[in-house]
Amino acid sequence: MSKQTDYGIVIMARMASAPERELFTARDLAEAVQVTLPMVSKTLKSLARAGLLVSQRGVKGGYSLARDARHISVGSIIRALEGPVAITRCCDPSPPDCEHQPFCALPHHWDRINRALWQALEAIPLAEMAQPVSSGRLAGLGERGIALSVIGSASVAARPSAPEPSGGA
Repeated sequence: MSKQTDYGIVIMARMASAPERELFTARDLAEAVQVTLPMVSKTLKSLARAGLLVSQRGVKGGYSLARDARHISVGSIIRALEGPVAITRCCDPSPPDCEHQPFCALPHHWDRINRALWQALEAIPLAEMAQPVSSGRLAGLGERGIALSVIGSASVAARPSAPEPSGGA
């Protein structure tokens, strides 16, 4: 993930933490998230072009979320700033140029992993990213937990952790 995408998620989370439809200038956001004004301006323009932000021109203009933060996924922000992303060249939508492809048994597995990763990113709403993280939510990647089917019959599940028992051992 590029720095711009990382900053884009931070900027969007900052916007999502404010009252609904609040307008933000690039300058205010740059100051709030401690990122250079040129980077913030470039990122905001890309997010607006992708339909995730609405831009209003004029003296009292700025940017606002195009829809409720509960309906904007982390995956959509990444896709807006990175374009189509694949975990390896094997998963790239364009034809792979790998010299090992004719005898490699892994592309199908990488494709499954790539799909699971994108399902997880699409399942995380921006509204959740804008909330403070408690230790239980951090361990569990959200309150609902996300189960990812990986290679074979193995399954990796991200679930909220149980509270530590109190008392002595």
